[in-house]
Amino acid sequence: MRNVAIAAGLVAMLATNAQAQTRPDQKAFFTLYKELVETNTVVNVGSCTQAAAQIGARLQAAGFADADITRFAVPEHPNDGGIVAVLKGSDPAAKPILLLGHLDVVAAKREDWQRDPFKLVEEGGFYYARGAVDDKAMAAIWADAMIRFRQQGYRPKRTIKLALTCGEETTFAFNGAQWLAQNRPELIAAEFALNEGGGGRLDGAGKRQLLAVQVGEKAAQNYTFVTTNPGGHSSAPTPDNAIYELADAIKAVQGYDFPVRFTDTTRAYFTATAARADSEQAAAIRRLLTDPTDTAADAIVSRDKVLHSTLRTTCVATLLGAGHAENALPQRATANVNCRIFPGETVDGTLATLKRLAGEKVTVTANQPVRPTAIPPTLDPKVIDPMKRVAAKHFPGLSLLPMMSTGATDGVFLEAIGIPVYGVPGTFVDPRTSGVHGLDERIRVDSLYDARDYMFDLVKVYAG
Repeated sequence: MRNVAIAAGLVAMLATNAQAQTRPDQKAFFTLYKELVETNTVVNVGSCTQAAAQIGARLQAAGFADADITRFAVPEHPNDGGIVAVLKGSDPAAKPILLLGHLDVVAAKREDWQRDPFKLVEEGGFYYARGAVDDKAMAAIWADAMIRFRQQGYRPKRTIKLALTCGEETTFAFNGAQWLAQNRPELIAAEFALNEGGGGRLDGAGKRQLLAVQVGEKAAQNYTFVTTNPGGHSSAPTPDNAIYELADAIKAVQGYDFPVRFTDTTRAYFTATAARADSEQAAAIRRLLTDPTDTAADAIVSRDKVLHSTLRTTCVATLLGAGHAENALPQRATANVNCRIFPGETVDGTLATLKRLAGEKVTVTANQPVRPTAIPPTLDPKVIDPMKRVAAKHFPGLSLLPMMSTGATDGVFLEAIGIPVYGVPGTFVDPRTSGVHGLDERIRVDSLYDARDYMFDLVKVYAG
């Protein structure tokens, strides 16, 4: 019986693969995607520069001239390079669009994963690997689209630009999107950019539930809490203890909820959420939309951790360090507090709140680098309406929900120089089991190929 089940599973896997790659262009895309996923781009371990060079070679083979491709890196970070490619439009008065993606991935330890995280494995209708979703699915789709445009002799009215960069997954390393914005803004200048952050949601059975476009995001900022003490022998403890003082400060952060805030995007998001929620949650959302200070309504809505985070700035302790010997009173205790700051609020304002919570005995500082404050783009019909029209063809019957990301992307660097950034819909994942930033990251095979077709058609609509 077991052998029959295994055989049936293998047949299903092969059928899924055959169905997903029936077209020659899908097979070509798969080779690009597989090569990109299997190129280790963990910062300080692998090489984004290598991944960018591989994509550059594919662009050149498709017919892109050297003048249309810019590879970039800085001497002090030779492995953190990226690439910009340009497909020129026929109308010089039409502003370009930018396709943005990042090549780097979060670290993954082989001993923690069921499969090798840097080998693309197809199993049970899924592709497994680090970066299978974040963000090599989109990076591969954008690169593949540029290749297909060139191969097909497509001449857009407006210029299409591609920027694939490194450093999105860290705050401490060289960031290619930031470098481009600050040093080569002309390379990426565009009316708007399409980036990660949107997508679509699946239920546990793989059924599509809704499409989402990211319109705005929080700003990520880390803060360091430090308390010091002369210390002494552990045989004669005193109430004045660095660990206890730090613990009190961290507990104060844990017990504090930042005020409820709304942007145009989150107001639209919660209005749509209320239409699908159960009666208790729906009523609470509507009350909160009317009165953001309604704490009882906030308590009901905030039972959902995603909704809680979408309502406000959040801060959470993520790292701790204390003491110097097991038989000595601690002389120093430190904590990292990671905050996701709501649009319109500031790093300094959040710092002032954390200082108040921590008290006089704990020093609180904002860690460098300080990223730009997120600037939410508008719900521009010129951007949103084409997403809806193309979705009606590819994903009929699904509504498109505007949402604000509670995370952070490289979009903040582009928005700081006046380029609105939208997280494009089309890539459907189950957020409970996708494994993004965690173990066994995966994407449904059919979701990847469906997203590729949707985004290809969408870019063509924008480009004319």
